[in-house]
Amino acid sequence: MTKAEYKPKTPEDVSRAPSFFRVLWREIKSDKLALISLILLAALFMFVYLAASGVTGDAVVTVSLKKINTPPSAGHILGTDPSGRDMFTQLVVGARNSISIAIGITLLCGLIGTVVGLFAGFYGGLIDNIVMRIIDFFSMLPTLMLVIVVVSVIPKYNVFTFILILSAFGWIFNARLTRAKTLQQSGLDYVSAARTLGTPNWKIMFAQVLPNIISIVIVNLTLSLAGNMGIEVGLSFLGFGLPFGVPSLGTHLGYARIPENLRLRWWLWLPAALLIVIMMLCINFVGQAVKRAADAKQRTG
Repeated sequence: MTKAEYKPKTPEDVSRAPSFFRVLWREIKSDKLALISLILLAALFMFVYLAASGVTGDAVVTVSLKKINTPPSAGHILGTDPSGRDMFTQLVVGARNSISIAIGITLLCGLIGTVVGLFAGFYGGLIDNIVMRIIDFFSMLPTLMLVIVVVSVIPKYNVFTFILILSAFGWIFNARLTRAKTLQQSGLDYVSAARTLGTPNWKIMFAQVLPNIISIVIVNLTLSLAGNMGIEVGLSFLGFGLPFGVPSLGTHLGYARIPENLRLRWWLWLPAALLIVIMMLCINFVGQAVKRAADAKQRTG
């Protein structure tokens, strides 16, 4: 293309540019695997939350010594556990807890990391140096070991407390990413023009800079959702997750550590394992589509 043929973008061209969510939907529709994954993931989440909403607290903790480790039957479609509790009830409640924890960690880490990264990248200088030294300090800490220590020390905690504990160490990467993108944006002409016009800094950050980097933030949050779910499942599998008696997909996998259960009682651990694999694959396929949409949005402006 010659210089004579080149036509710079006009404000009308920019205003007609599709939004990120429109580009995302177009990308998902063009990728059948991502579309199927999104539909399956939405159906699973809806089913888990609707099924768990009808479960009472007594159904989760009630023990029946007459029905210990019974195989699937008409009365218990997924059998019973070593305490005689219905495994289907335990599975939907455990899946709800694991999904809620993963979503809660992802959203809270995203909120903290985005705000910290925005302030550090926008103001720079001393504020950026202080924030980065704090981030470097947290990055050097053995996160999983600290989480295990904190969980072991706290006598009583619940799902919300567990989310706070994991989020306290999980916002670092999102803060680094947001800071790097904000540094790029803060040197552009539109930020200088807004400052010259006297626009408040908070308005520049949240109304102008953030919308320009939000696609990257969404990509990071989507891809980190599966990782956060894996962290919760792994900690619960090791016995450092949710308190004893609170169902989780990780605690269901823990039954497989007993050789007899692994060989003879598949209903104790296999449904949870399959559910974890399906959800993580779906999240990753959707996340890849989100990443491609963000790249396409950056190319088209």
